[in-house]
Amino acid sequence: MKYCSTCGHPVEQRVPEGDNRHRYVCVNCETIHYQNPRIVAGTVPVWQGQVLLCRRAIEPRYGYWTLPAGFMENSETTLEAATRETREEALAEVTVDNLYTIIHVPHIDQVHMFYRATLTSENFGAGEESLETRLFALEDIPWDELSFPTVRRTLELYLEDVQNEHFPVHVDDIRYRMKPHGQ
Repeated sequence: MKYCSTCGHPVEQRVPEGDNRHRYVCVNCETIHYQNPRIVAGTVPVWQGQVLLCRRAIEPRYGYWTLPAGFMENSETTLEAATRETREEALAEVTVDNLYTIIHVPHIDQVHMFYRATLTSENFGAGEESLETRLFALEDIPWDELSFPTVRRTLELYLEDVQNEHFPVHVDDIRYRMKPHGQ
């Protein structure tokens, strides 16, 4: 950030009085610009024991499979964001069963939230951000072609929970680990 969105003057990074973190602060009007994590919301849409996945038509991870999900918009709930993203990416309507995973991804300042959901019908398709959509039997999930660690972790948990016939809310972290130099 270089300029204040309130008055247009330059900003500097400093710890504002009464705070304990560096923030962008306007040198003119003293507006503090907070930068907070972004929320990604989506679903684990299921139809007769199969999971609906979308092949991404956008970067990052173009061509890889994902659960329908995306960034939450202002003025919507996480549930509304999850069902909207499912509609946009998979042209599918769902009935949400429950919140399923909350996965913190602190190295990219995101929180991913997936809801377990049931397709209301076998009607689905590829939205603008998907190359294709497909129902996968649990044993046929394309593990080597999944887009993101949060999608993989959510699907791993789902497989375990199907076997246990119990679907609790899971809270997890995925942290970036730097490889030692030379590896």
